[in-house]
Amino acid sequence: IESKFINGLRVTDEKMIKVVEEALLELNFEILKNINNREANAQSVTPKNENIIKIIPERKELGYVGIPKEINKEVILNIVRNKKIPIIIPMGTGDDGKIYNINADIAAGAVAKGLNSRRLLLMTDVEGVLDKNNKLILEINSEVAKKMLVEKTISGGMIPKINTCIDAVENGVTGVVIVDGRKPHSILFELFSDIGSGTLIRK
Repeated sequence: IESKFINGLRVTDEKMIKVVEEALLELNFEILKNINNREANAQSVTPKNENIIKIIPERKELGYVGIPKEINKEVILNIVRNKKIPIIIPMGTGDDGKIYNINADIAAGAVAKGLNSRRLLLMTDVEGVLDKNNKLILEINSEVAKKMLVEKTISGGMIPKINTCIDAVENGVTGVVIVDGRKPHSILFELFSDIGSGTLIRK
């Protein structure tokens, strides 16, 4: 099935949503298995076992793509209280009872807001936010990020990421970091070094 994107969001028709769900379940199980093999405990959160994300449909031309409207944080907190790591599939259900795809960054941002998280890390396959000269920006605020969107310095798949960052920091999350997941130990560098890893976005 050919993929089509509008402003970095995947168009998801009836045929595509089944493939997306299958692929995400497979990936979720793989992450779960890898964590459990390292003497930690993880638990899957999927739309079919513990649906935590209620959505409203995105634009009609995107098909089965949703925007989170409500997070059932108690399910997540119960998993954490039981000393397990929740592995959440970025899908949710609409009022019609159907399953919708959610951009993974947008889903993560919604969960972070719902939990009033101190920090949200978005792992990607780029260095972070780049300026007009393709140089890494270590830290920006939400106003500068909005300006970069208007000026189209930020484009493609980075658009939903930045919109998520802005939304999160303006709704209770202290800071969001776009982390280069290709670098070994990038999350450790971000959490425990002064320089960090990638781009930090604050309010």
